[in-house]
Amino acid sequence: MNVLFLGDVFGKPGREILIQHLVDLRNEFNIDFCIANGENVAQGRGITRKTAKALFENGIDAFTSGNHLWDQKESIDFLESESRILKPVNFPLKAKGNDYLILKKNDMKLAVFSLIGQAFMGPANSPFEVIDKYLEEVQAETNCILVDIHAEATGEKRALGFYLNGRVSAVLGTHTHIQTADEEILSAGTAYITDVGMTGPHDSVIGVKKEIILEKILSGMPIRHEISHSGLQINAVFIEIDHCSGKSVRIERIKRKINGQDIDS
Repeated sequence: MNVLFLGDVFGKPGREILIQHLVDLRNEFNIDFCIANGENVAQGRGITRKTAKALFENGIDAFTSGNHLWDQKESIDFLESESRILKPVNFPLKAKGNDYLILKKNDMKLAVFSLIGQAFMGPANSPFEVIDKYLEEVQAETNCILVDIHAEATGEKRALGFYLNGRVSAVLGTHTHIQTADEEILSAGTAYITDVGMTGPHDSVIGVKKEIILEKILSGMPIRHEISHSGLQINAVFIEIDHCSGKSVRIERIKRKINGQDIDS
């Protein structure tokens, strides 16, 4: 089973480079399932029906998310009804959204979970305790399980990787928009990386025009954020999973610069 997981897709620049390049990337790696973190897809905050539809039509099979999932208020009902968009399953029980998803292709099944960290983030239940409640139920249907841990603290992500080692196929970190160089297969067959990175404009401060962030830091004044449109990159990981055992046999970090190509605002 070949899986492509894309780091946080940021705004129109991230959407456009996927629309232009995702089919080729899927063909290059012979991808069975393609998942992306989509919490920043719409204007850098949240996801809408329109933005999700365009990416579903161009090769995304499912979206994980994070703390910005509900930032586009008009989309809350859509997010609750669209099974291919997952909320962090360890948010409070009253939070709207879908807990997990099982993707199917031929005789292969891949379960996908979205979790959020507790350190330096908003209120959430323990990702360690919550995922335990679901694993037995999901493992009755498939051993192939992918977990997106959307978290600020590297230690929390790393600890979850070891906690789930051998019980899930992959633990993939998101949220910081900075790709880390620590991809590996852990001792019991779980693919791991602390952060997959950002698919979008890297000539920026995590997606926002760098001049704006510098002015805000230096002046201390509130300034409206604007999305950068340059330094475009696709950040992702390719994972090969033994679909019988659920163990990962390969993880490859992908960092593709879209040279000389800026997306108009």
